[in-house]
Amino acid sequence: MDSPSADCLGPGGPFAACLPGFLVRPAQQQMAAHIEAVIAGQSVCIAESGTGTGKTFAYLVPALLSGKKVLISTGTRNLQDQLFRRDLPLVREALGLNPGMALLKGRSNYLCLARLERIELQGSFGGRSADAVLARIREWAGITASGDIAELGGVSEDSELWPLVTSTAENCLGSQCAHYSRCHVNRARRDALAADVVVVNHHLFFADLVLREEGFGQLLPGVEAIIFDEAHQLPEIASGFFGIAIGSQQLNALCRDVLAEEEKEGSAVAGLAQSVQQLEESVSGLRQVFGSGVQRAPWSVAAALPQLPGALAQLRERMGGLAGLLEAAAAHGAGLASCRSRALGLIERLELVTAGAEADFVPWFETGARSFMLHLTPLAVAPLFRRFLAEDRKAWVFTSATLAIDHSFAHFCEALGLNEADAQQWDSPFDYARQALLYIPQDLPVPADPRYTECVLEAALPVIDASRGRTFLLFTSHRALRFAASYLASRCAFPLLVQGSAPRARLLDRFRQAGNAVLLGTGSFWEGVDVRGEALSTVIIDKLPFAAPDDPVTQARGEALERDGRSAFMELLLPDAVIALKQGAGRLIRDPGDRGVLMLCDPRLLGKGYGRIFLASLPPIPRTRELADVQQFFGPSCARQAQPAHPAR
Repeated sequence: MDSPSADCLGPGGPFAACLPGFLVRPAQQQMAAHIEAVIAGQSVCIAESGTGTGKTFAYLVPALLSGKKVLISTGTRNLQDQLFRRDLPLVREALGLNPGMALLKGRSNYLCLARLERIELQGSFGGRSADAVLARIREWAGITASGDIAELGGVSEDSELWPLVTSTAENCLGSQCAHYSRCHVNRARRDALAADVVVVNHHLFFADLVLREEGFGQLLPGVEAIIFDEAHQLPEIASGFFGIAIGSQQLNALCRDVLAEEEKEGSAVAGLAQSVQQLEESVSGLRQVFGSGVQRAPWSVAAALPQLPGALAQLRERMGGLAGLLEAAAAHGAGLASCRSRALGLIERLELVTAGAEADFVPWFETGARSFMLHLTPLAVAPLFRRFLAEDRKAWVFTSATLAIDHSFAHFCEALGLNEADAQQWDSPFDYARQALLYIPQDLPVPADPRYTECVLEAALPVIDASRGRTFLLFTSHRALRFAASYLASRCAFPLLVQGSAPRARLLDRFRQAGNAVLLGTGSFWEGVDVRGEALSTVIIDKLPFAAPDDPVTQARGEALERDGRSAFMELLLPDAVIALKQGAGRLIRDPGDRGVLMLCDPRLLGKGYGRIFLASLPPIPRTRELADVQQFFGPSCARQAQPAHPAR
C-alpha cells in the first residue's frame, strides 16, 4: 500500500509507537489511503466505515499530512468538542506536525457581552436560583478567553438564561455593538480564518452556506477539502436550512428584545410597549387556533381551520404596526434599529411561508404545548446541494458508519445529488460471531396491536435479568417510552434511568457509574452514544424505526415519488428506517473487548420480505429466537471481562 497515511497507521508508524493499546487495522489504513487520494485529486468520495474501523484517524491523518486548509464538520457540538480537544491534538502530536487548529460554533454557543450587560441592568432576574446562575455566568465572563458556553460546567445547556446572554444572527448588533472589539464570536471567526484545520458542525455549516447568517463565508473559498463526519445526518439537516420557517419563539423573542432595548435606549416613541403587548396577544391567539396538544401536519390541515385567516391577518397587521413604530425608534440606538430589521425580516418570512405552496416545497406546521412553527421545506435538497458542490473545486469526503443499505449507497447519493461520487465501504473489524448475539423473540404480536409495547417489555424482562441490567432499551416513540417507564418502575430489579429525567450527558454518566443500570431512551439515544465495557451488554429495540406515515414532509415526498411511478416505501421509508436501525444497533459493540446481545423485537423482520434488507444491512451477528441461548450467552463461563478501550478513532 503506497500511501504515507496508511504507513503512519501501520505497525511501524508513529501511532503504534506512541499510543498505548493502538491496534493496526487494515481497513483503517485502506480508508486513509483512499481519502489521501481524494484530497490530492480534489474529488468526491463517500466512505462507510464500520464501527471500530477507526474512521476518525483514517480521515485526520491524510487531512493533516496534506498540508491543505481543511474544514471538518461533525454531527453534534459534543462530537465537535471531542474531535477538537481530544482526537486532533493526539494525531497532531503523533505525526509531529503543528498545523493551526480552530473550533468554530454557531454564535448562540458564545457569550454575548452586550446581552449580558443588558440583563445585568435589569437587576434581579426573578428568582434566587436564576440569580445564582447569572452570578456564575458573570464571574466566568471575567475569566473566559473563548466565551464558549460549553466551558462553564454546572449550568445546564438548556438553562433559560443562555438565550438571554448569547446572540443570534437576528439580534446581533454587529459593528455597532459597543463590545465589538472584544466579541467572542468575532475572535472565533478570526481564529478560523487563520487556521489550517477548522472544526465546525453540520448546523453551522448549512446556516452559513445557505443563510449566510453565521459569518464565516470568507472561510469557505479558501478551504481545499471538506470532510463530513456522521454524514448520514446531512440530508435532514440540509432540508431544514434550505427551507423557511417562522415561529412563536422568534416572535416572542423580538417582543422581549424590543422592550429591553427601549428600556436601555429610551426612544419614548408613543405606543411602542402597547404594540409589543398586542403582538404577543396575536402570537398567543394564533397558537390557540391550532388547538391544544402537540402535532405536525400539512398546511392544508391548518388552512381548513375557520379562525386561521383572521388570526393570520391580525398577526400581519400587528407585526407591521410594530415595524412602523420601530422605524421611528431606530434612530435612538443600534438595538432598536436591529429590532426593526428583525421585524421586517419576520414579516417577509411570514408572507413566504403562508403565501401558498410552491411546486418544489412542502408547507406544514407543528405545535408544542404553547408554541407553533410554520415551515416551507423543499421536497428534495439534491439540486440545491449539488449547486454548492459545483461552485468551486474542492475535495469532499462524506463518512459515517451508516450510509449503505444492503451494501448500496444509492439512497444517500440520490438524497444529496452525489451520483457521480466514488463510494467505498469498509466493514467493522469486530468479531461479531464471538462478541455478539442477535435475539429476535418469538410470538410477539404485530406492532399495530394495542398490547404490543407491553408484550415487548414482557419479553425484554428476562433478557434484562440475564444481562444483569446493563441495558439500553431504545424506543421509536415517546409514548412507548413513557409506558415503559411506568411499566418497569415496579418490575425492573435494576436502576432505571429514563430519558427526560435529566440531561443526556448526566444520564449516560450515571449509567456508566452504576454498572448495572437500564436506560430507556428514544431519539438522540439511538446515535452518538459511546458506552464501552461491561456497563452496556444489551441493546433492545422495540420496533423497526419507520418514520411516522403522517409526517407532512415524509408524506409529501412519498406522494412525489408515487407520482413518478416509484415506490415511496422502498425508496424513502425503508432506507431511512434501515439507517436508523443501523445507528441504534451500533450502540452495542464499541470495542474489541465488548460482548453483548442485540434484541430486535419487531416480528416484521422475519415476517415481511423487506426484513431481509434490514438484516443484510446489519453486521454479521449470529441469530437466535430462543431465550435460552441468550441466557447461556450471559452465563458465568462467558461473562464479559472488562478490558481497556483501544483507540479506534
